[in-house]
Amino acid sequence: MAAIIALVDDDKNILTSVSIALEAEGYKVQTFSSGEQALAAMTARPPDLAVLDIKMPGMDGMELLNRLRRSSQVPVIFLTSKDEEIDEMLGLKMGADDYIRKPFSQRLLIERIRAVLRRAEATGQGGRDGAGDELLIRGALRLDPTRHESTWRGEQVQLTVTEFLILQALAKRPGHVKSRDQLMDAAYDDNIYVDDRTIDSHIKRLRRKFKLVDEDFSAIETLYGLGYRFQDG
Repeated sequence: MAAIIALVDDDKNILTSVSIALEAEGYKVQTFSSGEQALAAMTARPPDLAVLDIKMPGMDGMELLNRLRRSSQVPVIFLTSKDEEIDEMLGLKMGADDYIRKPFSQRLLIERIRAVLRRAEATGQGGRDGAGDELLIRGALRLDPTRHESTWRGEQVQLTVTEFLILQALAKRPGHVKSRDQLMDAAYDDNIYVDDRTIDSHIKRLRRKFKLVDEDFSAIETLYGLGYRFQDG
């Protein structure tokens, strides 16, 4: 079944050229020239992945992502300009799964889309029957990769694909320290480079989400200079 990609950009040339390239790869493409239009359509019927331009008039990509995250964990790739490093980090903190800088090659974008979709399939997200892993229970934490479900003390915690994979990597071996490089390997494909700050941003977001259901949550520990570990005790 062909994946549905939502492409949101106010540049009609990008919408046309990228949609043609994606359709040639077998994807179904929905194009939107405004954030408002995209939000209404994606809320009614979430795609398998969304590619969002950050800089758009009216509702920009940041606001669109923020509103999407209220009801959906659809994987998101941001399109950014070279001078938008701060926006890139903010986007990752808000729950984007990856970003690519303009100007970009269509081949690179397609590879990034494939990589994020593979990760989504591995966690059972996007309405697909991924192979996934077995149910993982560590103390109060319950991770179900086939359904992309995470609960803490019975309360559901909505996670993005990247957040889920990072938490899964930590929870598989409680008490064992995972370096940032190891967490990068667990959450990203080899052809995607992210720096230490990206992993730190995802960890902060994970903690914040779990503290919303349990203000005493402290299962993800930081070991300065080493990395992170999950404690189920």
